[in-house]
Amino acid sequence: MTSIYSFKVESIRGELIDFSAFKGKKILIVNVASECGLTPQYAQLQDLYTEFKDKLTVIGFPANNFGGQEPGTNAEIQTFCSVKFGVGFPMAAKISVTGKDQHPLYQWLTQKSANGLKDSEVSWNFQKYLINEEGQLIRVFEPAVEPCSEELIAAI
Repeated sequence: MTSIYSFKVESIRGELIDFSAFKGKKILIVNVASECGLTPQYAQLQDLYTEFKDKLTVIGFPANNFGGQEPGTNAEIQTFCSVKFGVGFPMAAKISVTGKDQHPLYQWLTQKSANGLKDSEVSWNFQKYLINEEGQLIRVFEPAVEPCSEELIAAI
């Protein structure tokens, strides 16, 4: 079993996000989409990131896997998130979170043999994966669980 710290991904701005930089903090990974009924969760994700910045980072992963609800380019997605929701948390470049072209990070998140916790399927946009301070997956939250819910905040 590996930790999340072995992963590096491209950011929405073309820079590198190195997960080892987040050692000692919890990480909330969320697959996001701009044209989804759950898109307003961006505001709560930003609130969560702002409130718990000292012990949590939120990383959004734009993906177009569900209903074509993230058709934009990285630049379009970045502008949308900044203008509409004031997103300041890290955003990755657009990836695939399911299927044959599933990103290696999401393979790790969804396969118990890799993450040591459980098998899961990304069921829709805004599914949340919580990583502990040691880089291990500790919880999976379904898309309908709001970022500022008691359940999620208690896990932080």
